[in-house]
Amino acid sequence: MIRAFMEYAFMRHAVFSVILASIVCGIIGTIIVEKKLVMMSGGIAHTAFGGIGMGYFLGIEPIIGALIFAVMSSLGIAKINRSTNTNSDTLIGMFWSLGMALGILFIAFTPGYPPDMTSYLFGNILRVSKMDIKVMIVLDMIVVFLVIMLFNYFKAYLFDAEFTSILGINTVFLEYLIYVLIACTIVVLIRVVGIILIIALLTVPPAIAKQFTYNLSKIMITSSLLGVMFGFVGLVISYYFNIASGASIIIVSVIGYMIISGIKKYFIK
Repeated sequence: MIRAFMEYAFMRHAVFSVILASIVCGIIGTIIVEKKLVMMSGGIAHTAFGGIGMGYFLGIEPIIGALIFAVMSSLGIAKINRSTNTNSDTLIGMFWSLGMALGILFIAFTPGYPPDMTSYLFGNILRVSKMDIKVMIVLDMIVVFLVIMLFNYFKAYLFDAEFTSILGINTVFLEYLIYVLIACTIVVLIRVVGIILIIALLTVPPAIAKQFTYNLSKIMITSSLLGVMFGFVGLVISYYFNIASGASIIIVSVIGYMIISGIKKYFIK
């Protein structure tokens, strides 16, 4: 079966995308869970839809447009959140709706037949292109490099931002950088699970890993490995049953969470 999978280019792309997505998902998903930025990530993900629509309208790669919108929205939310008294949930709601609205507007004005947005909303790992893989590789390298280089600073910031600031570390820069890395991770995940389901894949693997260790690096590594496992199982289900990859991967992930949590609760003391 593995040989049959790797015989086709689209299956090779799917396998590579699962691995690449799982790596950044495990790393940034851990940061999101620890810093309680789950809804913030959802807002950035939905804002990226505007970039996808812009990509079709301007005739550029939609995933590049998603990256531009995701980074701009993440920095915008961080900036407005720091400079005004507006509640962060309100900001997330505004950017969330704005991104979706702009995406719909751009698509409406795109010449010709409207593009099928299903794969961007719900994921279709079997339609990942060479360009998608190239973008994912670059973003993976950026995320992994920055997290490794600044790991101790991130660790201090996540567990006590105020004390970290007292030590003279620029926590404002770290906060902005985290938002940008979240944006990059979301773009990597869009083609795998889709905008609608991104939050689940960012949170389920870290939630499982935290049941067995509180070591930040171990949580990241375990989350990445779990992401690969869930991704491959979801890929197989998606391929053989002809359903959206995002749906199958998320269902497998949540079922995995329930099974592992149940085993730990009743059998592992």
